[in-house]
Amino acid sequence: MEIEGETRSARKDREIIQAATAAFIGKGYDGTSMEEIATRAGASKQTIYKHFTDKETLFGEVVLSTATQVNDVIESVTTLLSEAKFMEGGLQQLARRLVTMLLDEELLKLRRLIIANADRMPQLGRSWYEKGFERMLASTASCFQKLTDRGLMQTSDPRLAASHLFGMLLWIPMNEAMFTGSNPRSKAELERHADASVEAFLVAYGAQPK
Repeated sequence: MEIEGETRSARKDREIIQAATAAFIGKGYDGTSMEEIATRAGASKQTIYKHFTDKETLFGEVVLSTATQVNDVIESVTTLLSEAKFMEGGLQQLARRLVTMLLDEELLKLRRLIIANADRMPQLGRSWYEKGFERMLASTASCFQKLTDRGLMQTSDPRLAASHLFGMLLWIPMNEAMFTGSNPRSKAELERHADASVEAFLVAYGAQPK
């Protein structure tokens, strides 16, 4: 698939990263060779090394490329947690979107890879966390502060409130998925879990009737 305005070099980078993602997820970091990535990408090993210095560098690009997906999530957070959307069930919509996105099968596999290689590449895991989850947490906390200022929520610590919401949403289904090697819950089950989490969250942090 071509992207409008994309340079030839950028397109090749993208194709290599896509091929590497499939290889790393399928065979793990140690089980993947640059030769296999080249074959999957339809390129020579020389081309791969021209674009990426070594396997570790390429693995880093694969991991960090997923963090760019967070931009869409951040936009969803700021939209669904605006005053009007919040009053129309925006928090529930956001919770459903977050739990289904973060429990995507490919993302789960990549998450396991990052954890498995955290000792040898600690900075990579930290960067993935900071550019991904940390940004989501900060954006949500900022929105919670605005909603509190408008009397739609009650919290003295919006960041802690955001942490509580994410914890309620992800603790059980994420651990199920990480330890069982798959996502055992259907989308409908995840959405019911999200709805129940939001209901409990609003008991604690929702605006109290006057």
